[in-house]
Amino acid sequence: MSSTPDRYARATLPIPDRPAPGLTTYDAKDPDTSYPPIEPLLPPAGAPNVLIVLLDDVGFGAASAFGGPCRTPTAERLAANGLTYNRFHTTALCAPSRAALLSGRNHHSVGMGSITETATSAPGNSSLRPNTKAPLAMTLKLNGYSTAQFGKCHEVPVWQSSPMGPFDAWPSAGGGFEKFYGFIGGENNQWDPALYDGTTAVEPPATPEQGYHLTEDLADHACNWIRQQKALMPDKPFFVYFAPGATHAPHHVPKEWADRYRGQFDDGWDVQRERTFARQKELGVIPADAQLTARHDEITAWSDMPDELKPVLARQMEVYAGFLEHADHEVGRLIDTIEELGVLEDTLVYYIVGDNGASAEGTMNGAFNEMANFNGMAALETPEFLLGKVDELGSPTSYNHYSVGWAWAMNAPFQWTKQVASHWGGTRNGAVVHWPAGFTERGGLRQQFTHVIDVAPTILEAAGLPEPVSVNGVQQSPIEGTSMLYTFADGSAHERHDLQYFEMFGNRGIYYRGWSAVTKHRTPWIMVGGDLPAFDDDVWELYDGTGDYSQADNLAGKMPDLLAKLQRLWLMEATKYGALPLDDRTSERLDPGMAGRPTLVRGNSQLFYPGMGRLSENSVVSIKNKSFTVTADVVAPADGVDGVIIAQGGRFGGWCLYVDNGKVRFVYNLLGIREFVTEADVVLPAGRHQVRMAFAYDGGGLGKGGDVTLYHDDAPVGRGRVEATQPMIFSADETTDIGYESGTTVTSGYTAASSRFTGRINGVRIDLGDDDHGHAIDPEERFRIAMARQ
Repeated sequence: MSSTPDRYARATLPIPDRPAPGLTTYDAKDPDTSYPPIEPLLPPAGAPNVLIVLLDDVGFGAASAFGGPCRTPTAERLAANGLTYNRFHTTALCAPSRAALLSGRNHHSVGMGSITETATSAPGNSSLRPNTKAPLAMTLKLNGYSTAQFGKCHEVPVWQSSPMGPFDAWPSAGGGFEKFYGFIGGENNQWDPALYDGTTAVEPPATPEQGYHLTEDLADHACNWIRQQKALMPDKPFFVYFAPGATHAPHHVPKEWADRYRGQFDDGWDVQRERTFARQKELGVIPADAQLTARHDEITAWSDMPDELKPVLARQMEVYAGFLEHADHEVGRLIDTIEELGVLEDTLVYYIVGDNGASAEGTMNGAFNEMANFNGMAALETPEFLLGKVDELGSPTSYNHYSVGWAWAMNAPFQWTKQVASHWGGTRNGAVVHWPAGFTERGGLRQQFTHVIDVAPTILEAAGLPEPVSVNGVQQSPIEGTSMLYTFADGSAHERHDLQYFEMFGNRGIYYRGWSAVTKHRTPWIMVGGDLPAFDDDVWELYDGTGDYSQADNLAGKMPDLLAKLQRLWLMEATKYGALPLDDRTSERLDPGMAGRPTLVRGNSQLFYPGMGRLSENSVVSIKNKSFTVTADVVAPADGVDGVIIAQGGRFGGWCLYVDNGKVRFVYNLLGIREFVTEADVVLPAGRHQVRMAFAYDGGGLGKGGDVTLYHDDAPVGRGRVEATQPMIFSADETTDIGYESGTTVTSGYTAASSRFTGRINGVRIDLGDDDHGHAIDPEERFRIAMARQ
């Protein structure tokens, strides 16, 4: 930071234009005519470039930089020349962590107590960031930074995620980023993602067959943007937020990266956890006296898993490890680009290895196609089926996740996993800070308690920028994080962030001056069946954080008075930041009407027009477990017609109505395992016609089959049968499109490139029957699906 006085009053943003009074001449040629030159707005002298890298679903014990089995040479490189933080914390879930990171406030303070899909009207869970808490990117932009985000954004309220917005919560609109290239939502297909450039939907620049991969694409865009920024605005610092979907499921990676780990996980998760623990102590990233926490009964021992399944389980972890190494390699390309431009010394880099603990949302067996689990059809993925698909794990034909056992192992040495905000397995993530111009120590370890809300105030202090009092005319509430800058120069400095609450789905905890009191209310992978205890009946645990790094020795029985004090303190902090009321409801939070949030879907009929697309599943009426019709008003040209009329979902589950060589077809794709095809007997004549598909649901429960009839106008032209359907969800990232299909295609009968309808579509309507079996779906099952997708 520079000691040179700054001429701007930066507490009010945008900085008010205040021209100095002076002589106004009549003629510009008058010698007394004088105006200062126009100068671009810049932050104070010495303000660094900033790069935040945030990986997804990486546990503390996964990356080699923190003792894990997945090689992360870029993280190690930065750590060797920077600082490693071994007590850095997140919120235990992706969207809340990201909202906290980008605002410097606790997740409930910015309305993100959970994920957007379970938002309620309670302020702490609304998914709406108050305008009194402006995002960091906005503050930096209004102070003269160039700003850009690449990758995942899961902070857009679900009712604002359609192509019509509103875009207040999108990164390049209300989020403060001048550039955004990435995806909206919790996860995405790494081989064929649904992408946005700003708020405009775009298609990937290549196909998987041509070597496309999302992380590589994001890195390409980030590197190109940084080069252009420095070429055109060399005096202006940048703020880049690089948040790839890696390593969130699906675990997609080129085969050669996964093959680097062949045979390395054949001994299973129990042995791997022991190896990681030993390596962590060897590296010194955990204290020498730290203990390895025990495996809970909810997690099956490796030795008790079926022998025939073990090759599949081992391959799941090989694929994941390759995915993480591949992501780290792409981060390395960003670092190399910054170094080649000669500005790495002046760039403050935060490399945060995970937005929460490792994900335990893949069940004990893992999955080849997550959608089978989401639809209660995991039984279809038998050991024999999985063995037959083992070589496809990670490929474009898979939508895979690993076993709960691997998630537990990747969180070594801590208890529990993602979603469990009470224990460090859900909230402690490795972090590396690199800023050669900002501190002199190289390869240092920092053990002060830090939290994701500390990143924003650190950046502001490093840039010499005040916390804004007013942004866009709105008075701001104080930032709630604590700057970490004091730790840069002094590894022994007394920690300043000594009080922090945690809460997620009733899992809650409090950290205070070395002590932590915690209670786990819900197990993340057990979301169906069983009764949750009353909040007051939850059993609290007490840990000495100064002498028990991993929360291995529960002292609740020995120190009840201290536990009671911390419980009261949690309640006060939860009240202060909007974590109350606690909410462990399921169906109520998934139903927009009961939750009190807006919805785009109303009634039993929906009309679409040509060109509409990228419509998420929650913005289209649900045709599941009921009869329905699709009616399209189309015009077929005289020389024949082809292409998609309407398609929902994609390769891993969905349906479409399209025309192939002049004949109308309806295809129902069941989980990518089986296709049911009904084709018209005759070609669609030239001219304007009503094309209709009627599906008569069998009834009698969920996921049943039904009969299909195709019509030209009122004349039946084809009949067929669908033997079974998906009762819950088609896809986490695929959408509904009219007149074409984006992403992966429901059927191999066409490609995304060839899917455009060659005639004219005037409109398409879906009408639902009155035989709805959706009410029969267990509300806890709905909740499980919403959670597993985030």
